[in-house]
Amino acid sequence: MSECSSGSCGGGGADKTSAKMKIQDEMIRSTLEKIKCKLFIMSGKGGVGKSSVSVNVAAALAEKGFKVGILDVDIHGPSVPTLLGLSGQLEVDRGSLVVPKEYNENLHVVSMESLLKDPDQAVLWRGPMKTSAIRQFISDVQWGELDFLVIDSPPGTGDEPMTVLKTIPESLCVVVTTPQEVSLTDVRKSVNFLQYAHANILGVVENMSGLVCPHCHQSIDLFKKGGGEELAKKYGLNFLGRIPLDPATVVAGDLGTPVVLLKEDSFAKQAFLDLAETIAEAAQQCFEAASTTHA
Repeated sequence: MSECSSGSCGGGGADKTSAKMKIQDEMIRSTLEKIKCKLFIMSGKGGVGKSSVSVNVAAALAEKGFKVGILDVDIHGPSVPTLLGLSGQLEVDRGSLVVPKEYNENLHVVSMESLLKDPDQAVLWRGPMKTSAIRQFISDVQWGELDFLVIDSPPGTGDEPMTVLKTIPESLCVVVTTPQEVSLTDVRKSVNFLQYAHANILGVVENMSGLVCPHCHQSIDLFKKGGGEELAKKYGLNFLGRIPLDPATVVAGDLGTPVVLLKEDSFAKQAFLDLAETIAEAAQQCFEAASTTHA
């Protein structure tokens, strides 16, 4: 009998890869079982403040007493560590499990930036490497028991969002937009992408929704207003809330502190607190509906 016919060549490498994938799939399943709600924050285009929404919603939920993790899968442009004032690399525990960065007792973070020795280093990866990294972010991270895992994704409908939806199909998707038409056009594509992927869309958030004058408290529709709410109605989606432009958000970002955790009250702080409350309630309703359906 020849070597090839005895099975000593041809296919061995594929079998090993398949076995590793099965092990990783099991690790992912085990990790996700300990996380009650997975929130997938996405947008159709960049510059709409998606990461700011992710960080402030996560921080607000943590402030309410929930155990929260933030998974920043924006591989090429991670900004979550900067918004939270975190630096340094992730630690490894028990041989291979990665320990998330702790922001406070209830909020922990994993980001691509924390894996780089030089945070200014460009990540020159293509699709398969991105997919592999995101799967590892879930399988090899010691998330533990969480109430919410907030996933901050890069804009668009590329490899990262597709990998998240394939790996965590039960994710509840929150679509962030700004009111002007140029943003709404891209959001329509995102909604179409989510519908095609049979994703669970929790609702739409309208960010940069008017500028509230700090003196007279009147709203100035700098980028229009109401576009996100109209889009939600058109597609039969929940409108989760609107966040105004507020100088306090810029100050908070520079300080590395979520605006919801600043001592001073502001319009953006209250809007984010309200949004977190709405998202928590909407997520609970989704769980109740799912349990009723599968009962």
